[in-house]
Amino acid sequence: MLLDKINKTGDVKKINQKDIPALAQEIRDFLINKLSVTGGHLASNLGTVELTLAMHRVLDLPKDKIIWDVGHQCYTHKILTGRKEGFDRLRKFGGLSGFPKKSESDTDCFDTGHSSNSISAGLGMVKARDLSGEDYTVVSVIGDGALTGGMAYEALNNAAKLETNFIIILNDNNMSISESIGGMSKYLGMIRTADGYLNLKADVYNKLEGQTRVIETIRHVKNNFKQFFVPGMLFENLGITYLGPVDGHNEKLLEHELREARKVKKAVMIHVITKKGKGYEPAEKHPSRFHGAEPYEIETGIPAHHRKTAAYQDIFSTVMCKMGERNPKVCAITAAMADGTGLKRFRNMYPDRFFDVGISEEHAVTFAAGLAAGGMRPVFAVYSTFLQRAYDQIIEDVCLQKLPVVFAIDRAGLVGADGETHQGIFDLSYLSSMPGMMIMAPKNKWELSDMLKFAVEQDCPVAIRYPRGEAYAGLVDWRAPVEAGKAEPIFEEEDVLIVAIGSMVKSAVAVRNIIKQKGINCSLINARFVKPLDEEYLIRASASHSVIVTMEENVLSGGFGERVRSCLDGAGYKGRILNLGIPDEFVTHGSPDELNAMLGLDPDSMADRIIECYMMEGERG
Repeated sequence: MLLDKINKTGDVKKINQKDIPALAQEIRDFLINKLSVTGGHLASNLGTVELTLAMHRVLDLPKDKIIWDVGHQCYTHKILTGRKEGFDRLRKFGGLSGFPKKSESDTDCFDTGHSSNSISAGLGMVKARDLSGEDYTVVSVIGDGALTGGMAYEALNNAAKLETNFIIILNDNNMSISESIGGMSKYLGMIRTADGYLNLKADVYNKLEGQTRVIETIRHVKNNFKQFFVPGMLFENLGITYLGPVDGHNEKLLEHELREARKVKKAVMIHVITKKGKGYEPAEKHPSRFHGAEPYEIETGIPAHHRKTAAYQDIFSTVMCKMGERNPKVCAITAAMADGTGLKRFRNMYPDRFFDVGISEEHAVTFAAGLAAGGMRPVFAVYSTFLQRAYDQIIEDVCLQKLPVVFAIDRAGLVGADGETHQGIFDLSYLSSMPGMMIMAPKNKWELSDMLKFAVEQDCPVAIRYPRGEAYAGLVDWRAPVEAGKAEPIFEEEDVLIVAIGSMVKSAVAVRNIIKQKGINCSLINARFVKPLDEEYLIRASASHSVIVTMEENVLSGGFGERVRSCLDGAGYKGRILNLGIPDEFVTHGSPDELNAMLGLDPDSMADRIIECYMMEGERG
């Protein structure tokens, strides 16, 4: 096995060139087998095997720097840098991260997890290199899907001024998570299909292999050659040297292009054509499904564990379709996440009212504001961690104008295996700071349905946040109508009052059961609204409770608990207030249950803290 010879950084350079295709196949087999057990980002990594091999054979890591945009396509990079043994615990608690992490290896120079930032980071490293008088190579690898993000163009505009080497690799597979859309996708498609240019260029390079001087003599006619065969030449017109398109699965040719690119004393882009899911038929046919795959059967690609209950995303999908049928003003917006957020059915049923704007959350929010200003009722479905990118647009373009945009915030709370960059634990805090924003969180699947229907009728911005995965089906007998700013009492007793929001209501039921077994009376309120808060009910209920506990799957700093504490402090409450939530820190990868246990947010840990707090209050009284 050639892969047995790869145990540390640089070992791949010892492999004979003729054996590289066999090594690439071994790496694909390794990934397919390992991820069938652990799950992970399969399709994107199968597409970048040869590209990664070429970079590692040409570059000198860790001296040279590779910045992976988004970062989920770095698995081959991890294999080549001595981490293949860690794939048995990929994305598991305490195990190997699914993204680049500086704390894991000195060959990971920049932590990434979101999109469109690699060129900016790379440009910064180039400037740091030059200012320090060093001579390493910087390579930013960005996908065509990430080029739909405006930040990439801001960086390209800045990079055009460079008079020093900076390599940008455009990994073009016509995909982000879902199929890439928009003008850039069409532009790159024209380049991809310029067969005359692609084939002729490959022939020329093959015949001139090793004859650097000859290649240099024809370089001055290259721009006119490309202008003839390739429409637009956007990157050259920006001032960035363009090399390509290059077959992203021809490792030998990729090595040649990288060596050529290192000679250019300015920003240079290598346009690489790859196939997402390369080498594994199920992933080639269904790249979106295998973007972030759950464990699967290798022979068929079918998920190993079939979900039997509805997820929150399924509930959202059904309700959106029903609202679309009843109200012709309801529109749906996604930032390249139609499948993940549950909008695929809405897209099929109402294509004229469905908008995939690509990986561009800032644009998505202002676009939604424009729709709302024009009389429509837009619903922007977005993962919590990605909505952070549009903070300014939510304030300036939506809240300031009091526009009725609905934010359906998916993957809120602890999402698990993707780790720090993807935990949705900040939305309650940053949204609460925005004047005019209404914020809700459902306790179960029926409440999500009711809240969505309520939200599209409001004349103000509304955010509804809900977790990933299985929709809670408990508390079926509690379904009071949703009223603006009104909480829902579940159990009303004395002594301890638990005020829980959203997904924490389920945990609060378990906590209450533990406390009751200790002989302590316990009330439970489903807060429903973070903003406006049901202050009237909280103040009234506080009179009969010596301890008030808040529960939220959000950071405590600026979150729901702080709002409750401020309300009760202002009302002169004299008992104890215990805020339970996520501390002021980033949370690593692992299953939600493991992470809750680590953070002390599992039912047993929370019950222990509440009992301790109650006893201390009794001693004080």
